[in-house]
Amino acid sequence: MSFLQYKGLSEINGPLVAIDHVKDVSYDEVALIKLSDGSERPARVVEISGDKAVLQVFDGTKGLSLQNTKTRFSGKPMEIPLSEEILGRVFNGSGKPIDGLGDVYPEKFADINGKPLNPVSRIYPENYIRTGISSIDCLMTLIRGQKLPVFSGSGLSHNKLAVQIVRQAQIADKNNQEFAIVFGAMGVKNDVADYFKRSFDESGVRQKVVMFMNMSNDPIIERILTPRCALTAAEYLAFEKNMHILVILTDITSYCEALREFSSSKGEIPGRKGYPGYLYSDLASLYERAGIAEGSTGSVTQIPILTMPNDDITHPIPDLTGYITEGQIVLDRGLDQTGVYPPVSVLPSLSRLMKDGIGEGFTRADHSAVANQLFAAYAKVQDARSLASVIGEEELSEIDRQYIVFGEQFEKHFICQGFDEDRQLDETLDLGWELLSLLPRSELDRVDDELLEQHYNNENAIMKFLSDTEE
Repeated sequence: MSFLQYKGLSEINGPLVAIDHVKDVSYDEVALIKLSDGSERPARVVEISGDKAVLQVFDGTKGLSLQNTKTRFSGKPMEIPLSEEILGRVFNGSGKPIDGLGDVYPEKFADINGKPLNPVSRIYPENYIRTGISSIDCLMTLIRGQKLPVFSGSGLSHNKLAVQIVRQAQIADKNNQEFAIVFGAMGVKNDVADYFKRSFDESGVRQKVVMFMNMSNDPIIERILTPRCALTAAEYLAFEKNMHILVILTDITSYCEALREFSSSKGEIPGRKGYPGYLYSDLASLYERAGIAEGSTGSVTQIPILTMPNDDITHPIPDLTGYITEGQIVLDRGLDQTGVYPPVSVLPSLSRLMKDGIGEGFTRADHSAVANQLFAAYAKVQDARSLASVIGEEELSEIDRQYIVFGEQFEKHFICQGFDEDRQLDETLDLGWELLSLLPRSELDRVDDELLEQHYNNENAIMKFLSDTEE
């Protein structure tokens, strides 16, 4: 840390302060601001113009004086201490322990800004992660090293889904490798934070989870740091300790709103809906830190969760996220209102890396065929429902009525499952075949005859599903 101190500030504007006549200061450098009462507040350089530096103060600027404040620059960016001890621990958004267990004894310190993986050293992701949730495992399979966001809406059960994934997620082939979760929460209320902590404790997974919690009343600068701290911890465990790490970040919308507020306070020209013009590259700097690197057997997989304002999938945050990531899981308000959990909207959801991580040698030989046929059949269900809303269900053809029955049973038995229900992949695929058997064999045109001979059983499906309906 530099011994040179700068006395006084030239300007205070919201969470930002400006200092004139500074030398050898770099962007993202951390500084300590000493108040007249002797207390210190950390800050970060967010803009440099000639010999003027603009800093964002972590704990706000209340009580700062233009004359008596002393600033000392550290000469390095913000770093967090890392060791395997971080597993099972809870930190705030800037990486300080808040679980009462004391400081982490560090093996190393790492810059939270990280570096994107070099495309040349990336290994193409092929092995899947089982979540125990049928709609995800079968239809939008999560591949190790992938970034697969959840597009949700305000009030939907995305927090519940996040907890279920943390509790049930497993890597497919063990190879004696450890699997752990890094959980980053941004701008959450206290009751939501308590729900996450309590749920992880009750299910016994707390020891394999590293938590970074930024509350809604915490400074916005901390909200911008939270995902970077979480991803730095994930990269350390994955690429230096050879673990498989699943990173869950919620809520990316809170992060983007903090970024918008921060950009506005700097006086930057706003882009679409007031978000900064660099929102795309900023989100990419987070999402592109997922992957598998050459020379390490570990991996970082990301599930960022974002709530779409007004359920609008064309809003800048889901829109840009969709460009950067490899698919999305979309939650549907209509399904949620009918009591379906998790309310996964199948048709707009996809996993772009799924095709190379399923099938023989990975999941099961018939996985791809089942997924394709379920997608195709459910698309026809929507067509039949649209037609029924115009002409009435009694006027539909026999085949359209069968599709409507299939759709009801598919939502009731396949998409809908209990919060504590952890389905094995074989169980999920067998259930898919049973549901497809409700349809005439001639309609299953995405599946070859050999698979139909093995799995198609119309009589059994009618007995299993339709007897419940008639009762």
